Amino acid sequence: MSQTVLTIPLAKQAPLKEHYQQFFVPNKSPYVVFAAKKNGVMITAYTSGKVMFQGNQAETEAHQWQSLASGTVPGKKATNKKAGPKTGLLPSGFANWSVIGSDEVGNGSYFGPLVVCAVYAAKEHLTALQKLGVKDSKMLTDVQIKQLAPQIEKLVPAQKLVVTPAKYNQVQPRYNAVHMKVALHNQALYLLLQKIAPTKPEGILIDQFTPEANYRKYLQGEQHPVTDNLYFITKGEQYHLAVAAASILCRAAFLEALAEGSREVGLQLPSGAGAKSDQVAAELLKKGGLSLLGNYAKLHFANTKKAQDLAKR
Repeated sequence: MSQTVLTIPLAKQAPLKEHYQQFFVPNKSPYVVFAAKKNGVMITAYTSGKVMFQGNQAETEAHQWQSLASGTVPGKKATNKKAGPKTGLLPSGFANWSVIGSDEVGNGSYFGPLVVCAVYAAKEHLTALQKLGVKDSKMLTDVQIKQLAPQIEKLVPAQKLVVTPAKYNQVQPRYNAVHMKVALHNQALYLLLQKIAPTKPEGILIDQFTPEANYRKYLQGEQHPVTDNLYFITKGEQYHLAVAAASILCRAAFLEALAEGSREVGLQLPSGAGAKSDQVAAELLKKGGLSLLGNYAKLHFANTKKAQDLAKR
């Protein structure tokens, strides 16, 4: 079981408390602000400002809060002190380099696939990508994303990997969330490098989801490890259009798969992992049990148990 501890001042803990409110578990310690359990990860926020994440996906869960953290507890498996966004980690002028960028979507959503995409944005295509309106997918509507994706694929080389929920459930017992994403990012990068050969990018930028040392540790078990010219930074889409384009392609593929799944089951499959997901999952359980639900949802999420309880009522 992995463990990550972030230092988040009490004044900045409100977003965490709101985010995890529906996952609260009892804790009577006077030193605990709140305790919650989400997707098998135990989150404990202390009055000291320390926030502890414990579980197989602790690093992934903690990663989303690194922008709030002011420091970490030394000696833990993953720390934002090393993994946080620092422009100094990228060479001067990096935004204008010919770069492969990779990103993923769907890791935190109960329904839908896990999608990883790599894009090669050569310097001669950067202006065209800007004119298309390529930027952080979180700043775009779903309609804009669906319109942009095919235009990006016509303009620049890309490699997309879509892991359906059924495949995810088959693989997940052997791979924790971080290991699975490392394997997928590496495979997307390897395949894209084959596509553009003999051209070589000046750099490869991965939207960081785990410390570099941890990423490289998991790489050791891959058949075709891509190890050269790698750069890691959180919010990578802000530093190069290659990552921004990759995030758009990922999101478009995820939305398409979610829409297709919704048509197949006759229910609107929601994104995310909130209460609505529990309700829809309960309906699917009534229709076809775990075998049906497993075709559309990541079964190791805590939502499955909640859905089973709802289906019994």
